[in-house]
Amino acid sequence: MLKRILGAALMAASLGTASMAADAKPTDPQIAHIAYTAGQIDVTAAEQALKKSKNADVIEFAKTMERDHKAVNEQALALVKKLKVTPEDNNISQSLSTQASKELTTLGALDGAAFDKTYVENEVAYHNSVNEALSAVLIPSAQNEELKSLLETGLTLFKQHQLHAEHLASTMK
Repeated sequence: MLKRILGAALMAASLGTASMAADAKPTDPQIAHIAYTAGQIDVTAAEQALKKSKNADVIEFAKTMERDHKAVNEQALALVKKLKVTPEDNNISQSLSTQASKELTTLGALDGAAFDKTYVENEVAYHNSVNEALSAVLIPSAQNEELKSLLETGLTLFKQHQLHAEHLASTMK
């Protein structure tokens, strides 16, 4: 059930991003904020999983999510500093943050195998939605080539995350 709720929320966010692109493509400062926010959401979810899970495979996965998303966010922050760009908060970033807060609360109420299964299923849905938004909207809308390149590098990595999450989900009871 939670998986469907998160999937629907992320799909709405992706559709909102697609809608934004149809009307007025997001600007590079907006794209930077959306990408950073999405990465930070996954770092926070991984930190929660590291505190709650006792499953070695889930812990290994969460450590990977935390490490990789922190690294990409650090690269993003270095790039915006270099380019002297201030990331711009926007409706998509705000929507992602609001929904993530609700999901963290819901996951916080779960324990054991129920937590592990729900966390991993959410990671599958989240990476799918973020990867779609990167491919369909954020990368094509980016004007700065260095930003576009960082987003493309992130997409390659996040596709691997999605495959890892899908494999892990297939092993969960």
